[in-house]
Amino acid sequence: MTTIAIDFGTSNTLVSLWEPDIQAATSLRFAQLSRLFKGIDATGSVVDIPVVPTVMFLDATTGWMVGEQVRSQRLGLAQPDRLFKAFKRDFAADFQPPPRQIDGQSYSIAAVCEHFLNQLWQSLQAQQIYPSQVIFTIPVEAFERYLTGFQAIADQWGVAARFVDEPTAAALGYAVQRPGALVLVLDFGGGTLDLSLVRTVAISANPIHTAEVVAKSGAYVGGEEVDRWIVEHYLRQLGNSRTAIGEVGWHNLLAIAERLKIRLSSVDRATESWLDETSFMSYEICLDRAQLEDILETQQLLEQVRQAMDEVLAIALGKGIRKADIERVLLVGGSCLIPSVQQLVVSYFGRQRVQVHKPFEAVVHGALMLSQVQQLDDYLHHSYAIHLWEPYARTHAYYLLFERGTAYPCTRAEPLILQVASEGQSEIRLDIGEVASTTAAEVVYDAQGRMTSTALNRHETYRSLDQSHDQVCIAHLTPVGQVGVDRVSVQFEVDEYRVLLATVRDLLTNQVLVDRKAIATLR
Repeated sequence: MTTIAIDFGTSNTLVSLWEPDIQAATSLRFAQLSRLFKGIDATGSVVDIPVVPTVMFLDATTGWMVGEQVRSQRLGLAQPDRLFKAFKRDFAADFQPPPRQIDGQSYSIAAVCEHFLNQLWQSLQAQQIYPSQVIFTIPVEAFERYLTGFQAIADQWGVAARFVDEPTAAALGYAVQRPGALVLVLDFGGGTLDLSLVRTVAISANPIHTAEVVAKSGAYVGGEEVDRWIVEHYLRQLGNSRTAIGEVGWHNLLAIAERLKIRLSSVDRATESWLDETSFMSYEICLDRAQLEDILETQQLLEQVRQAMDEVLAIALGKGIRKADIERVLLVGGSCLIPSVQQLVVSYFGRQRVQVHKPFEAVVHGALMLSQVQQLDDYLHHSYAIHLWEPYARTHAYYLLFERGTAYPCTRAEPLILQVASEGQSEIRLDIGEVASTTAAEVVYDAQGRMTSTALNRHETYRSLDQSHDQVCIAHLTPVGQVGVDRVSVQFEVDEYRVLLATVRDLLTNQVLVDRKAIATLR
C-alpha cells in the first residue's frame, strides 16, 4: 500500500510519502509548483523543505497557474481580482464567501480547493507515484462540510481517505517514538490556531501504540490576519486607507507585511520600501518587535492563544492531568516563529519543555504515523443536535444528540421517540446539525470579493449537516402517521471513523425502516 499525507495549509501545502523501506516520511517536491524553505532536521543539519504555496491565479490566456508559479512571478499584484489565496480557511470555516465572477464564470471556494488539490494529484502521477491511501490533516475547528469535501475528492481519485486533526498529527509524529509521552502541540499557521494534547501507550513489546487525544482547542486566526493588521496599522499611521491605495497597493503592502513579520523572527527591527502607485510616492516601512507585539495585543491575538491554552489545560485537568504532567510542548506552523507567541508559551510551561519542532513538516510527517498507531482514541469537538418541529408549540426546537467531548465510538443512551408533524404524513426526515462554539476574526466581503477582518469574537452556531436542505435519513411510513401518536424510534451511534449512524424503527409495525444508515462524518 502506498500512503501519502497532505497538509493543506492556508499559506503553504505539504505532501509527504511514507517510505516502508526506511520506515520514514519523505516530503515531496513538485516541479514548477514547489518552493524551498530552509529548515533544521533532527540531527541539527540545515535542510531544504519543499512546500507548495497555497495560491492560484486564473490567467485570461493560459488558464490556472498554481503554487510557486504564482508566487515567484508575483502574478496577483497586477491583477488581484484573479488571485486566489487563503481559500483553505474559507473552505474550513462555517461561513463561505460568495463565488467570485471572472470572465463570466463563477468560482466557488470549494471548486478552487478541488482544482488546487487536483493539480497536486496530477503532479504525483507525473512522478510515477500512485497512492492507494491519502491521509488529510484537518483543522480542529473544521465543520463537517470540510471533511465531506475532502472525502469527495478522494473518491474522485479512487483512493481510501483518512482524517486526522493537524495538531494531533504533529503530536503523533513526536510521541509515537516515546511510549507513554504526554505531548501538547500548538499548531499556529497562516489561517488557524490549533492545540492538541496527546498521550501514547505502548502495547507490551509491540512497536504499535495506542494514542489518546486528551484535549484539543482551535480558532480561525493566523498569519494572514497578522499581515492585514500590520498593513492596517501602517495605513492608519500614514493617514491613508485601503480604498485610497487601491487593490494593487493593498496586495503589495500585504506582501511587504509578510516579509517584515518573517524577518522579525530573527531580528529586532525590519525595514522595507513601498511605492504607492496611485500617488507615485515612495515610503519606507519600519516595524520592530515591540510594535508587532502591540498590534497582536490590540487585536487580541495573544489573548486568544492564552484562552486556547487555558481551555486545553482545563479539559485535561477534568481528566486528572495537570499542567506539570505535560512532558513536551511543541510549536509548529509558520506563525509559531513570532517571538511574542513563543515568549507567551514559554511563560506558561517553562523554557525547558517548549520546543519549536519542525514548524513546516511536523504535521504532514506526523500524519503518516497513523500507520504506526493501532488505535487512536479521540472525542467529538462539536456538539450535535436534531432540529424538530413541535406541532403543539408550533415552533422548531433543538434536541442534543451527542455533547462535545463525547468519546467515540459511542451509542446514544436512549433512542429518540418521534411523532409526525402533520396529519397523514408519509415520511419522516431528520435534520441533524453541528453546534459549535468558534473563535474567529470576523471577515467582511465587499461586492468585489475583497476581504477585511475585525477583532476576534467567539460565537455559537448551529449548522445543518445537509446543505441541500433536503434533510437526511428519510423514513417512509406505511400506513401514514397520525399527529399525537409516537411513531418511530431512532437510535444514533458514532462509529470508530466518526461516522454518525441512524437506525429507525416503526413503532406501529415494529419494522426497521433504516438500518445503521451513514448520515455524515462528525467533528
